[in-house]
Amino acid sequence: MANLFARKSMDMLVREAGDEEHGLKRALGPVNLVNLGIGAIIGTGIFVLTGSAAAQYAGPAIILSFVLAGIASALAGLCYAEFASLIPIAGSAYTYGYATLGELFAWIIGWDLILEYAFGAATVAVGWSGYVNSFLQDRGIVFPPSLTASPGTKLVFFNERWTRWDSVKAVLSAKMSPGEADAQLASLPADTAYFNLIAFAVILMVTWILVIGIKESAGLNTIIVFVKVGVLLTFVGIAIMWVMNNGAEASRNWTPFLPPNTSGEYGKFGMSGVARGAAVIFFAYIGFDAVSTAAQESKNPQKDMPIGILGSLAICTVLYITVAGLLTAMVPYTALNVPDPIAVGIDKAGLRWGSFMVKLGAVCGLSSTMIVMLLGQSRVFFSMSRDGLLPSWAGAVHPKYKTPYVSTILVGIMVAMFAGLVPIGILGELVSIGTLLAFVIVCAGVIMLRRRDPDRPRPFKTPMVPFVPALGAIISLYMMFSLPLDTWIRLIVWLAIGMVIYFAYSRHHSKVQKGT
Repeated sequence: MANLFARKSMDMLVREAGDEEHGLKRALGPVNLVNLGIGAIIGTGIFVLTGSAAAQYAGPAIILSFVLAGIASALAGLCYAEFASLIPIAGSAYTYGYATLGELFAWIIGWDLILEYAFGAATVAVGWSGYVNSFLQDRGIVFPPSLTASPGTKLVFFNERWTRWDSVKAVLSAKMSPGEADAQLASLPADTAYFNLIAFAVILMVTWILVIGIKESAGLNTIIVFVKVGVLLTFVGIAIMWVMNNGAEASRNWTPFLPPNTSGEYGKFGMSGVARGAAVIFFAYIGFDAVSTAAQESKNPQKDMPIGILGSLAICTVLYITVAGLLTAMVPYTALNVPDPIAVGIDKAGLRWGSFMVKLGAVCGLSSTMIVMLLGQSRVFFSMSRDGLLPSWAGAVHPKYKTPYVSTILVGIMVAMFAGLVPIGILGELVSIGTLLAFVIVCAGVIMLRRRDPDRPRPFKTPMVPFVPALGAIISLYMMFSLPLDTWIRLIVWLAIGMVIYFAYSRHHSKVQKGT
């Protein structure tokens, strides 16, 4: 059983890094790292999951959820930074786990990262579908409502557009008695969705792009960062003007700020709802580890890495809190259980130019996020295949396009089906619990490696070890336990499938086990 915890030596990892890694130029300063972090962090969480988390768990107190999630991300980010400076090769948390906790834990993290990236891409696709559908309806283009959401979603034609039934009911209930609201709802044209064709199609399109190859341009990435930040700042400016002109309505929407837990069910508002909301919108902070992976290119990692990680997290947290606060002031939180909450808020302002900018910007920003997530998925497969834990076809490279085309196509088809069939709330929770589990293991890995190999040179050191990594692990575990039982069951089933694959195939083909 001991060989299940066989570790990759640091020397082996350095050899794998090769000359390319040794040749990295230290050219990034603190401003570069902060910009990198902002570009990586701003994405699906704020554009997509903020509304559903506010509607179902925390109400306007969703801003407290962002604070809690930001603290957990900062603590875990410092641990990622130490590992990135020690192990400057592809694989992220999977490689860190292999070096510190052993092969079995590395497999768990790698299998978990598949969950994070694959379901993450599906979540983005559902949000992308919501914004595209809203944008098209603004232009008078109406897609069949039965093909715009997950199976069973009830839709009604309200205010010249197809909208989720529960969202319309919340809007009407805020203006009239329950009986009048039900009567008006019953009078509206209705339909029930059975497949999200838009989300399905966009994943197939992204998969095709990744198979034929895509060149990442620094200039293009910079433009996308400006688009994402510009969209949110545009929304903030419009929302502030609306709140100033509609103070009484904004106050009503924010009352109560922390809705009480009247059901007695954990996570349904109250402080437990804030914790569950933090776990759900944790998706909003996925991507900050892009800063830690640049440790070997930092001019002064000991000084600049904390600035890059904490600076980008602080800026994004302030921006997230501002957006969430203004959104729940403009629209009753009960009406925000939709895949495109920012679009709902901007529509409330009634400014067509603002609506056009925000929705088009969100579509562009989320498109790049899908590409990055599916690209990251193929890299995890490649790393695991290289170590023998997955079959060689998982890392097979196309002879013409030089991309891992087999795994990309298989993952793309799977993700497309999930995007078309699974509600966004379930997808987001799965991604969050998978990411939190990876954070727990990375934080534990820092403590273990400090004890096992304390004298190894570290360009960046996590401060106050073991306090910081231990606190990061504890907060991440707390948020994991704040997620619904159904999410835990899905995670356990996913990990059980992974264990069957590991014991049936991976441990028998592991290059580390064979000493190769």
